[in-house]
Amino acid sequence: MSPARVQSAGAGSDGAGSDDPFGAACRIGVDGSRVTAYCHNPYPDTDHVSLHIECLPWWDLDSDSAPVAAGPAQTVRLTGRCWKEVRAVWINHRKAA
Repeated sequence: MSPARVQSAGAGSDGAGSDDPFGAACRIGVDGSRVTAYCHNPYPDTDHVSLHIECLPWWDLDSDSAPVAAGPAQTVRLTGRCWKEVRAVWINHRKAA
């Protein structure tokens, strides 16, 4: 079993308010075909985080979770899975409107 590639999309990369700290810190774990991510937001602005999973076999559907609001000083858990192996996992961040 080869390890999955894990990356994090840049928090607050939209350029708006780049001087203000923003973005939950996320830890992603891959255990076989299951993925779990914990995101903690230490900042006062709410961060909407979503989990994206790319599966290795061509027939295994990739998945995107619905955005979850991580409020100030809040930790959220995101989970997902593939039927077989996981190719890549990443988290997207979006500021609350």
